[in-house]
Order: sequence, then structure tokens, then C-alpha cells
Amino acid sequence: MTLVPEPVARIADLMSTYPSQWALCGGWAVDAWLGRQTRDHDDLDVVVFVDDHQALFDHLAGWQLIAHEETNANQGGADLWDGCDLVLPAHVHGRSPEASGPLPERFDDAGSRVVYPEEGFGLDVCLGERSGSDWVLNGDPRVTLPLAGSIRQSGWGLPMLAPEVILFYKATLYVGTKNHLRPRDEADKVALLPHLAERQRRWLREAISLVYPNHPWLPQLTSKGQE
Repeated sequence: MTLVPEPVARIADLMSTYPSQWALCGGWAVDAWLGRQTRDHDDLDVVVFVDDHQALFDHLAGWQLIAHEETNANQGGADLWDGCDLVLPAHVHGRSPEASGPLPERFDDAGSRVVYPEEGFGLDVCLGERSGSDWVLNGDPRVTLPLAGSIRQSGWGLPMLAPEVILFYKATLYVGTKNHLRPRDEADKVALLPHLAERQRRWLREAISLVYPNHPWLPQLTSKGQE
């Protein structure tokens, strides 16, 4: 088994006793599927399900947690999350007990999902939605994937978001008719896309086209080898 990088191993140990389903996602999950670190990472992303939010809150007791929902992301507040229900899309920034300290005056989260890893908020918990045995992605009932295929084991021996799902979430940071994709998401796409099987590419192409039919990634997903 490939040696797990220390930041990932630390969070994997934290989540090992989490009582419900979770998976590594984001840039570190890209690296897990590739078996090597491809770039620097400001934080570490995991995904859990929103109907398990109380279990998450209880599991991270002692952590400083700041929740962001799309409906209030532009308010910039930095109040601690009290475990209340969250409206998707939403995610939670976490700072461990040993790194705890004064909260930032503002915690802007508009558009590019800015985080403050330099202040210790190095954990970003994304919240997903499930319906029966399916994962409902991006809050769109048209875009689903069986839970059994959404979370898999990589060479690091940890639960990871499936590669095509990682890229779907990165693709949905595209807004409207203008390309607002972050450079790191483009870099992750370039690194991971060649490793997707045709069926994964096909699902990714169909899922993106349902949400953003003019997405700039779609031409690259028409067939394997067109990068």
C-alpha cells in the first residue's frame, strides 16, 4: 500500500471512528487515485451526508466549526456552527482543538470558497445528499449515482470519492456562461481525466451537460484521448 501523506493520515485517523459514511474528496483525493502528490494543498476535504450532520457535529466536539451555506455565503460572518440544520449546498470549515484560537472577524466564502488554512482551518467538510441507495449530486435529482459506486477504496486504503464524482464537483464551480473555474481545478482535471475509463467519462459528460450544457470541459469528454 502506498504511504499515506501525513495530512491525510491525520484526518483519516480522526474519521476512522466516525459512525457514518465519509470519504476523502477534493485535491488530495485526486492525488490518492494517481498515487502521488501532484500539487500543494491549502486544506483537506472530506464529504459526509447532510442527514448525518448531528453525528458530524458530535464527532468533532472540541473543534471550532464554521458552517457556510450558499444562501448566506456572502455575509462573511465567522460565527461557530452550533450543529443546526444546514441548507444545501453547504460545507463546514474546521479547526482542531490544539489549533483553536480567536475567530477571524470575517470568513468570506463568496464564489471561490475562500478558506483560512493559515489560521488553522485546514479541514473542509462538504455535505452531500442521498436518496435511498443513490447519491443526489449538486442538489439536482437528475444527477445521481449509486452510493455503492460513489465511494471507493484507492491505493491509500481509505474511502475516496470516485474520480468522476470528484471532477463533477470541480466542474460545477463553473458559473453561468463565463468560466470561473479555479486554476487548481483545471490542474486536477488535466491530471485525473486521462485515467478515467470510457464509462466514467460518459457519466461525467452527461452529468455536466445536464447542469451546464455549455461547460468548457465538455469537448474534452467526447472520447478518451481528446485532452
